[in-house]
Amino acid sequence: MGNAADVEFLKTKQARVSTKLLIDVPILVTVIILLILGLLFLYSASWNFALQEYDNAGYIVIRQAIWVVLGLVLATILTFMDYHFIRNIAQLIILGTIFLLTLVLFIPSSIQGATRTVLNGSVQPSELAKIALIIYLAYWLSNKQDKLSTLVWGFFPVISIIGIISVLVLLQPDVSATITIIFLGAVMFYVAGGNPKHLGVILLLALFIFLCGYFLFDKVSTRINDYVNGLKDPSLASYHIQRSTEAILRGGLTGVGLGKGVVKLTGLPVAWTDSIFTVILEETGLLGGTFIILLYLVLIWRGYEISVNAPDTFGKLLAAGVTLWIGIEAFINIGVMVNIVPFAGNALPLISSGGSSLICTLAGIGILMSVSRSSAIEALKKERKTPDALIDLRGGNGGWRISSLGRGSRKR
Repeated sequence: MGNAADVEFLKTKQARVSTKLLIDVPILVTVIILLILGLLFLYSASWNFALQEYDNAGYIVIRQAIWVVLGLVLATILTFMDYHFIRNIAQLIILGTIFLLTLVLFIPSSIQGATRTVLNGSVQPSELAKIALIIYLAYWLSNKQDKLSTLVWGFFPVISIIGIISVLVLLQPDVSATITIIFLGAVMFYVAGGNPKHLGVILLLALFIFLCGYFLFDKVSTRINDYVNGLKDPSLASYHIQRSTEAILRGGLTGVGLGKGVVKLTGLPVAWTDSIFTVILEETGLLGGTFIILLYLVLIWRGYEISVNAPDTFGKLLAAGVTLWIGIEAFINIGVMVNIVPFAGNALPLISSGGSSLICTLAGIGILMSVSRSSAIEALKKERKTPDALIDLRGGNGGWRISSLGRGSRKR
């Protein structure tokens, strides 16, 4: 159903404003809180560096605020746009992403020794690759539901597109993004009802990529070795993790106070990007860190509910992919800072400095909201639930995997 028709339909209902907008309130509130906290902690983490580098203590946070505004505009547009429009341009999106990933290999700009950006560092294609893969796989897997168990139309096309994107990202090199992309592809293939045996091959590809990264790139092998050594003896962990541990211990239960952290001033690497969760833990303590984690869990919960209640397979896969992506990014970033996983350069969604990451994440949130609106419109039509609630605490209809949700889901 198109947007114009949706508007006409809603006008026939005697509903309050919240019903007419059909906004998923928990996601909206959670995202706003994360963005506000992100700007606060970003200023706290970056003012000293920004003052020295740009002679302006607010340079990084002001630039981030601009990206927040642009990202919210994009998210709003996507929220009120019929998400099926994305299906029509899925091929263009993935082809454009492949072009940018190829182009970036020939551009001299770099981040920490890796060639990752275009347009004078303004665009990082590896971030775009994640959401582009989600969109394309949702498009392909929803179209080939009856052929996913076959090699020719199920496994080969999926492994090919995952492999192409992964290799291009690995060549930057960005191993953490590569592993994230492969894992996202594998989980979406499984959720769509793909053959579990084929899924195992995709996971073997991830292992192969990991081993290539370990033996081909010194940075990767150093990070893995530091991680293993740190598990054996914390004093042998990398300098980054040692400073992070120091900050966490200083923060304790309640933290030293917003803006009063000192480890960010005495050598904590990239405190405003990869290490911002460490700053949060030092200044707000375990309680503040737990609150941030709970906010991400709310996003995952709502994303799961939106996915299982989506009106069609394409919407289910879109919502599942975006939700998994945000959850994976948050887990890796937080896990790195407490040495649960090897060091990786993943941003903390909606909080870390970085325009590409923020814009892509907010675009994903907009897509989630669009799927949620479509589900709410369908529910209003069928009068299955109270219009103003938009939250069904009774649970979904079986789970994420399409085979259990029913392959008879209507496609668009």
